[in-house]
This record gives sequence, C-alpha cells and structure tokens, in this order.
Amino acid sequence: MQRDGKYIYCIISSAYDCNFGPIGVGGRGDLVTTIGYEGLCMVVSDHPLNKFVVNPENILAHQKVIEEVMKEFDSILPLRFGIIAATPDEIRNLLNRRYREFTELLRMFENKVEVNVKCTWKNMEMIYKEINEENVAFKKIKQEIKKDHDPVHQKEKMAEAGKMVEKALKEKKEKEADQMLVEFKKAIFDHKENKTHGEAMFFNTAFLINSGREKEIDNIMTDLGEKYKDRVDFTYTSPLPIFNFIDLKIFPERWEV
Repeated sequence: MQRDGKYIYCIISSAYDCNFGPIGVGGRGDLVTTIGYEGLCMVVSDHPLNKFVVNPENILAHQKVIEEVMKEFDSILPLRFGIIAATPDEIRNLLNRRYREFTELLRMFENKVEVNVKCTWKNMEMIYKEINEENVAFKKIKQEIKKDHDPVHQKEKMAEAGKMVEKALKEKKEKEADQMLVEFKKAIFDHKENKTHGEAMFFNTAFLINSGREKEIDNIMTDLGEKYKDRVDFTYTSPLPIFNFIDLKIFPERWEV
C-alpha cells in the first residue's frame, strides 16, 4: 500500500491549527494544514512518499499555496519545492531543534514581500544601431572588413567584430540596468539581481519591500513606463513570497525522531 508523508510549503508562527483548504500539491485535493511546536508551524499537506512528480503544475501549486498563506500571515519562510517528511514527528522534531533560528528569521522578515521586475528592449535593431554609433573601434573594424578582400582575414575580423558587439551589448545592459535600479532604491529594503535571458532582456531583479509599500512601487513603475514607453517593455509581479531572499536548507533524510 502506498504510504503518505507530509509535503512542506513554508514555516509560520501560529498559536492555533490552520486549514487553508483542499489545494495541496499533487492534484488529489489534499487539505493544506499545519503541524506545530510551541507556536511555530510548518504548512503541510499529505503526499505520497515515493511518487513525487516534478512538473509545472506542481511547481505552480507549491507557490499558490504559499501565496494563500500570505493572505493570512504577515511573516512566512517559504521552502524550496519538493520537501517531504515521512511523519509529523519528524516535523515537530525539526521545529524543536531549529526553533531559535526559525523564530528569528520570521521576526527578521515580518511584513516583507518580494517584487519582481523585468525590463526588455522593444527594438533590438535600434539597440544595435546605437552600439554601432557609440563604438569607435567597432566602426573601424567594419571598415577594415569591407576593404580587406582576403577571406581568411575577413573571417578573423568578423569574429573579432562579433566579440566587440557581444561585449558592447553586455556593457549596455549593465548601464541601463543600473539606471533602472536607481529608480527603485528609495522604496526598497534589499534587492537581488537575477540572470537575464535572451539578447533583449537587460534587467531581472527581485526587490524586498515592506508590505504596504506596493503602491509606491506601482507609482515608480508607472513613471518608468511613461519615461521609456518607446524603448522598454516592463514585467512587474507583486506581491510574491520571499524566495530570492531566503534559502532554508532542510534535509529530511537527516531528521531524527
């Protein structure tokens, strides 16, 4: 017979048991509840111990549960996707052993939420045109390629020109990302720059803000959208769990009952 364990979403502080509804990971309609120790709780749902599926649906369900918890609690510690404990006692034992660590983190991140902002250039043809106009060395090597009729030399110079463009694009991304960051610094508590994807994205940053300051971020986004309306597309997601600012390491195989 298949045995269920306890799938874990996040840690909260609560003096009472909670029920967040039948929204658990796995698509079975499992209730999301809490298991606690001395007012410190893990938000959990039943899940088969030996049948864990990594797919977009489950990843999204994990985040949706945490977002549901955020509606009721001002401080949560989100845990990475895919952690399952074998028994409730394993969870209580962990809460006992790391009680001070978890309570201090909950206090540190109280009333904090995450905001994600991505910026993408609308017209890459225009960006490359700017690079061509701004880079004297690139202009020079382009002229040399035109004048040099030796295929070997041309190939070498084209490779060199390609590296120049790549470097110039990287520098341009960094410069414009710094300009964007300045606009947000007056309203944020902390930030983390994440990897960008593709040639057009130059800004992918998570901001840690005090809950309640979302309107201030909204206003900054509105101003930036107007200022760069012909140049940049903005993607703005808020409020989110603070995944970029906390990375709790929990290893069920090491838990001791």
